Amino acid sequence: MKSIKFVIITHVSHVFKNNEYLGYSPYVQEMNIWLKYVDEVIIVAPLIKREITPIDISYQHDKINFKAVRDFSFISLNNIISSIFKLPVVFWKIFWVMKKADHIHLRCPGNMGLIGCLVQIFFPNKTKTAKYAGNWDPKSNQPWSYRMQKWILSNAFLTRNMQVLVYGDWENQSKNIKSFFTATYSEYEKSSVEKEDFKNGIKFIFVGSLVLGKNPLYSVKLVEKLLSAGHNVTLDLYGDGLERDSLKNYIQMNRLEEYIIIKGNQNKETLKAAYQESHFVILPSKSEGWPKAIAEGMFWGCIPISTKISCVPYMLDFGKRGALLKMDLDKDAKQIGDLIMNQRAWLKKSQIAMEWSRNFTTDVFEKEIEKLLIK
Repeated sequence: MKSIKFVIITHVSHVFKNNEYLGYSPYVQEMNIWLKYVDEVIIVAPLIKREITPIDISYQHDKINFKAVRDFSFISLNNIISSIFKLPVVFWKIFWVMKKADHIHLRCPGNMGLIGCLVQIFFPNKTKTAKYAGNWDPKSNQPWSYRMQKWILSNAFLTRNMQVLVYGDWENQSKNIKSFFTATYSEYEKSSVEKEDFKNGIKFIFVGSLVLGKNPLYSVKLVEKLLSAGHNVTLDLYGDGLERDSLKNYIQMNRLEEYIIIKGNQNKETLKAAYQESHFVILPSKSEGWPKAIAEGMFWGCIPISTKISCVPYMLDFGKRGALLKMDLDKDAKQIGDLIMNQRAWLKKSQIAMEWSRNFTTDVFEKEIEKLLIK
C-alpha cells in the first residue's frame, strides 16, 4: 500500500506541551480518525502560548511535522494591515507543504481555509479533501470570506481532484460536493438511558461557546420564561467565552442562581454524564454546520431545541424529533411547555431522536473516512 503524506491546513489554534500538539477536542478527535490511515502528517496552523484547558486533547500520531504560522484576521482595519505583512509567509509555507503532500486536507471555513483554497489551485493533480464545517446553505447570509471559500470549493475548474464534505443535502451542487456528518460516540458506547421523572425536575443543557453567535442568553431567557409559567426547570450551561460575565450578571440580577448555572468548559466524559441526566439540549445559535451539541444530546435521549439553520431542520426531521425555535420567547416557551406537560409525547420524541443520532457513530464515520483516503 502506498504511503500517504497528509497535509492539514487549519485555522484551529494549537499549543505545544510535553512533546505533544494539542487543540480543540472535537476537531482533534475527528482528525485522529483521519490520521489512522496516513503515514506522515504535516500540520499548518497557528501555534500559541496559553494554558491547557479541559477541552484540549492531543493528536495521536507518531510522525507529526508542525509548521506554525501567525494567526491573522480581516475583522478590523488594524487586523487587515497586520495581515498584509503576515500573508506572504503563510502563502509560502502552505505552498511548499502542499508541494510535498500526497493528500491535501483543508479545514473550512476560516482564514487559513481561505488561503488553502487559493493555494490548492496550483496543485490540480494532487488528491484533496476539504471539510466545510460551517453552514453550506446557499441561501444563508455569510461573511464575504466564507462565500468566497464556498465559491472556490464548488468551482470544478479551480478545484480539481477534491471531495468537499458538507453538512446537509443541498440542491444544484457540483459533483465534488459530498453530503457528510460528524460523530462523537462509538458503537460500544451505546447504552440504555433512564431519565428522571418530570416530577423531580426537568433539566435543560446548553453546550457551546458563550459568545453572541451561539446566543446563550436566549437559552437563559427561555428557561426563565418557563420558570415564570410555573414549570420546575433548570439549565446548565457548558462552555466559556466573552459573554460569560454578562450572562452571570443577568442570572444574578434576575435571581436565577438556583435554577441556572454556568459550568464552564468540561471534558468529554463530564459532558456525556450531563447529557445522560438532561431532558432537553438547547442551541439557539445564529450559525452552525452540523451542531455536535445537538447530535450528542440526541444520542443520550435529550430532545433537541434549535434554530432553523443549516441542516438542523433535517436533523430534527422538521420538528418530529425535536423543537425548532421561532425565536419568539412567548411562542417558544409555549411549544416547550406543551411538551413538558405531556411526558408521554416527550418520551416518544426522545426515543426517535436517540435512534436517529445513534446511526452516526465514530465507527460509521471512520469507515467513510477510510473510503476517502484508501483507494
